[in-house]
Amino acid sequence: MKILQINAVSGIRSTGRICSEINEFLNENGHKGYIAYSDGIMARGFKIGTKLDRKFHALLSRITGKQGYFSVLETCRLLKYIDYLKPDIIHLHNLHGNYINLKMLLRYIAKKDIPTVLTLHDCWFFTGKCFHYTVTGCFKWKEECKNCPRIHKDNTSWFFDRSKKMYHDKKLLFGNIKNLAVVGVSGWITGEARQSLLKNSKIITGIYNWVDFDVFKPVCADDLRRSMSLEEKFVILGVASVWTADKGLYEFLQLSKKLPGDMVIILIGSLKENIKDYKNIMHIRETHDAATMVKFYSMADVLLNLSMEEACGRAPIEALACGTPVIAMNSTSNPEQIGELCGYTVEENDRIGLYRRINEVYRNTKNYYSRHCIRYARETFSKTGSLNEYLRLYYELAGDSEECI
Repeated sequence: MKILQINAVSGIRSTGRICSEINEFLNENGHKGYIAYSDGIMARGFKIGTKLDRKFHALLSRITGKQGYFSVLETCRLLKYIDYLKPDIIHLHNLHGNYINLKMLLRYIAKKDIPTVLTLHDCWFFTGKCFHYTVTGCFKWKEECKNCPRIHKDNTSWFFDRSKKMYHDKKLLFGNIKNLAVVGVSGWITGEARQSLLKNSKIITGIYNWVDFDVFKPVCADDLRRSMSLEEKFVILGVASVWTADKGLYEFLQLSKKLPGDMVIILIGSLKENIKDYKNIMHIRETHDAATMVKFYSMADVLLNLSMEEACGRAPIEALACGTPVIAMNSTSNPEQIGELCGYTVEENDRIGLYRRINEVYRNTKNYYSRHCIRYARETFSKTGSLNEYLRLYYELAGDSEECI
């Protein structure tokens, strides 16, 4: 089979790595994988547009309130590439990165009747404009988006609320694709999809994000501890592409004020906030090097995931694979990622409960949790298992019953 994936990025960040790993799996097992992407590491496939076009698309989106309605010339070029490639399956990932015209792409897919997989890495495909909605408490997407309470969040609109139009456009466009499979990356988001404008899709199923256990496994990180002068410290790790309030940044800042002298926080990811006054917080810039992340996961005593809204974050499951327990907020997909004796969940705004759970890990020590973390990660987030599920799904959409690996 010939599979074309379309995503905002290739090879970097969570979704870009997922695309690259699917591609590698396909190519290793007798199929042909390609990626169409707007940024990231060069891949076999097609690079969509330029940085200048993305900036122009983002500007128009903010002015008009519509996301995914621009980049006409770049999308025309992509459609010509698809005509040339003639893929058996198109696999859509994140399309809200200011790089593609959604209407042109989905109309083309429907007209050509190309079997399509849609992976939900967030909620944008079934809302008017929002990536998430649970913190806001808005569930209009079940019927019709309008009067959006997040108009200035996610894909920001400066002036207009076009959530109603975008909602109905998506409903019509996805409804016209006859051979559509919707994949949620967690049980939580799969359940949400079944209540959404995607509910009449041919297939709705769940396939967890995965961990490459050949890469993410416990390693000796004593050298990293020494280089950062952390030999006697209890290390609390946080990981995000970009640190914002939605990712729990301010909860980390508040937590730092309560920690004793032998505890330190390390935040990995892009950070604009000035944290010089927080002496027990260390900032590491975002890195796409897996070996570096393995060292940090292995060095950490606990990973905190303080985001209230996650479809299926990769940092927690990568930490588990490295034997590090996780404390996460009890919301969206977070509880699914923490197996028995792998860590804890805490309720929103329960800072006392969060601090108590950190101290519980401190008293028990990381070793108490590690083997359970590794076992649960391997049983639940298997790379081979998830990739074979995608392969089976491709075969089903293509009408082929061939066995998987």
